[in-house]
Amino acid sequence: MKRDSLGSRAFDALNVVIMLLIMVVVLYPILNIVATSLSGASYISSGSVTIWPKGFNLEAYTTVFHDPYIFKGYLNSIIYAAGSTGIMLLFTAMMAYPLTIPGFAGKKFLTFFLMITMFFGGGLIPTYLLMRSLNLLDTVWVMILPGAISAYNVFLFRTFFLNIPSELKDSAYIDGANDLVVLFRIILPLSKALFATFALFGLVGSWNSWFEALIYLRDQDKYPLQMVLRNYLFTLDTTAIQGRVGGGAVAVNAPGETLDPKAVRMSVIIITMFPIMCIYPFFQKHFTKGLFVGSVKG
Repeated sequence: MKRDSLGSRAFDALNVVIMLLIMVVVLYPILNIVATSLSGASYISSGSVTIWPKGFNLEAYTTVFHDPYIFKGYLNSIIYAAGSTGIMLLFTAMMAYPLTIPGFAGKKFLTFFLMITMFFGGGLIPTYLLMRSLNLLDTVWVMILPGAISAYNVFLFRTFFLNIPSELKDSAYIDGANDLVVLFRIILPLSKALFATFALFGLVGSWNSWFEALIYLRDQDKYPLQMVLRNYLFTLDTTAIQGRVGGGAVAVNAPGETLDPKAVRMSVIIITMFPIMCIYPFFQKHFTKGLFVGSVKG
């Protein structure tokens, strides 16, 4: 239907203006970070860098890539993000599917148990003591296993599975399939959009996580990239940066430094954001994709 009334045009124009404002608010800090990481020290210290680099300089990135903890942090973050997301998706699906079976005897108990965990939690100290009693402190598993099950995710998965046509499951049962076959051969293949969405949420959440590493990890070789970023943002000055990369890697010339600590911090932020910015477009297409079109005939 063609909308050509004055009210409709005004509404569309207002939407465009609001979207443009939101785009500016989102893009400006990112462009400023990129420009700062590529600018000379004198321009950064004078505060003249906005969204375009001044005194183009790649010394900050050169310095950061000389830091061995950057590559260790990258590898650790990839392991933590992939491991925790994969386990979360698998365990959540296996927990949610029995709640969709009408004759499952423990459905009411598990639903009530999960609801309690949504409103009550042990807190930081009991959780730490639990990790210690399980001998998970300062191990890779302490960054992977604690997020395996979320009650909120289980209920969302259950609701999604309930919307899958029951004729598909019934036909599989008639052919002799058991519940594991139905879950892994029918339910999960039809839940690609759900898995892609929660995989993205899990990857982003794990990639941005640093508090758990701060509490549970002591070995710097196990630190994720976000902990390396935290060290750069809060604890490093120019002297510390030079020592971190082995000393003598950064030249300082009068009257101004060729490397500004702020440029190094901004370059680490860009390096940290880059992987998530790359994988997001590949998952985003699944958010609104039609899922069951043509899956049931007749």
